Amino acid sequence: MPISRLFIANRGEIAVRIVRAARELGITTIQAYSEGDTEMLAVKQADESICIGPAPSKDSYLNIKAVMAAIKQTNADAVHPGYGFLSESPEFARAVEAAGVTFIGPSAATIERMGDKVEARKAAEAAGVPVVPGSKGRVENVDDAARVAKSVGYPVMIKAAAGGGGRGIRVAENEEQLRKLAPQAQNEAASAFGDGGLYLERAVRSPRHIEVQIIGDGTNAVHCYERECSLQRRRQKVWEEAGAVCLDAQTRETLCASAVALAKAVNYRGAGTLEYLYDEASNEFFFIEMNTRIQVEHPVSEMITGVDLVQEMIKVCGGAPLSMTQEDITRNGHAIEVRINAEDPLMQFMPWPGKLGKMSFPEGEGIRIDHFLYEGYQVPPFYDSLLGKVIVHADTRAAAIAKLKTTLRAITLEGLKTTIPLHLALADDVSVQEGAFHTQWLEPWLEAGKLQSAATTGGAS
Repeated sequence: MPISRLFIANRGEIAVRIVRAARELGITTIQAYSEGDTEMLAVKQADESICIGPAPSKDSYLNIKAVMAAIKQTNADAVHPGYGFLSESPEFARAVEAAGVTFIGPSAATIERMGDKVEARKAAEAAGVPVVPGSKGRVENVDDAARVAKSVGYPVMIKAAAGGGGRGIRVAENEEQLRKLAPQAQNEAASAFGDGGLYLERAVRSPRHIEVQIIGDGTNAVHCYERECSLQRRRQKVWEEAGAVCLDAQTRETLCASAVALAKAVNYRGAGTLEYLYDEASNEFFFIEMNTRIQVEHPVSEMITGVDLVQEMIKVCGGAPLSMTQEDITRNGHAIEVRINAEDPLMQFMPWPGKLGKMSFPEGEGIRIDHFLYEGYQVPPFYDSLLGKVIVHADTRAAAIAKLKTTLRAITLEGLKTTIPLHLALADDVSVQEGAFHTQWLEPWLEAGKLQSAATTGGAS
């Protein structure tokens, strides 16, 4: 049955993005909001809205009972979870399914299977997808971890079996460090995810972080090529681009084909992303995890392929078959996305919630800005600091970087400190321009004072 009333269980820029996609499909939108988000742009843009609780996310956006009550009260026949919050909660997906409402994403069983890194690894191995050498299952105690590490070889990465976002990760160079760090990782994982289970894998030195965007209808699946997300601070992505310039054509084809094979093997429905570590020295890639939701960086894949991923996931989760074959999807040019956060990068990225004064964004071919801002908006202090994303597209990577710089310099956001100076400094950096970086590149760059130097010389303003 076609979807007619879509409940949006999220906030910020992704909520605005979903409202726009649904409106173009002729679907009525119902925006959930907390008491801290009464003036949010998506509330103003949606056809209907409903308050789901107090400002703290645990009492609103993460409160399954409250969200389900609102879904029932508004007679919604589908719910889009966006990213973050409940988007990868099998309990939420199961509650939605039990209520006879369409979940815009994979089944609860798939979320549960692919959201557990150990189970996802097993699924990848069964589908013939290469994985980083590591534990065959969950590691529940330090002695078991030490045995696994000895067979895998140091250094090893200790990870939480559940969850993501860089939580619970430690790198041990030897057994002494392992025995010290594993309990720390267990405690952090238990606190963050309610699950202290761990797994170990070989630490790949200075890898590139490559991910493949897929979309499936439960039977068939296609890819929208790869993205590179190697510029990271505290394991959080800062700058994303499509495609990955470090890959040759054959490696790209093999990598993307492996992602489709895994998606088909688990009967994946909706948009999803398979993440890999790429060892540039050996030209090897290893599957590490799957994100069973739309991602913050999905626009760069949309820019190089012309596929509206949010609309497509709404359609396939509503029961329609994929509207395209792999042959229909072509890769065009290069796209870059940078995240504009309400933080002061020159003051250790101190959060900067505040009231937005004058605002202006440039427009033009190959420029897309996804945000939820308007003049006079008070940025709330309760949530993630992401204000929006600047996405540019051009024929070549060099042209995309040049367009990114002119676009960033033309943005006005009075009253707020943002991460725009960081992105300008990165765009001017020779290593970034040459694509000579990896997942451990950005933090030493920041510690060396490169951002401050760029700001002093005017390159980051």
